[in-house]
Amino acid sequence: MAQDNNVSSLSQDEQDRIENLNYEDARDELIAAVQRLEAGGLSLDESVRQWEYGEALAQRAQQLLQDVRVKLGEAEKRHQSGQDTAGTQENIR
Repeated sequence: MAQDNNVSSLSQDEQDRIENLNYEDARDELIAAVQRLEAGGLSLDESVRQWEYGEALAQRAQQLLQDVRVKLGEAEKRHQSGQDTAGTQENIR
């Protein structure tokens, strides 16, 4: 997962793993990361790392939601197109 010119403490393996998470797993791990930050007791370095981890998880979840929005939009267009031609010779082809 590219970090857009930002220096990240996440390893490439961690970034790759996050990139392969499904929405539910990314969401659940994000919740856990936020809970660890809110609980306190982490060093500054650990807090920054946890923050970066949470940001990467949030980006993954947002990307998955965006992908679903695009697919729904495409399906809606196909459905609308089908309605526009319903009852005509267009839908027989």
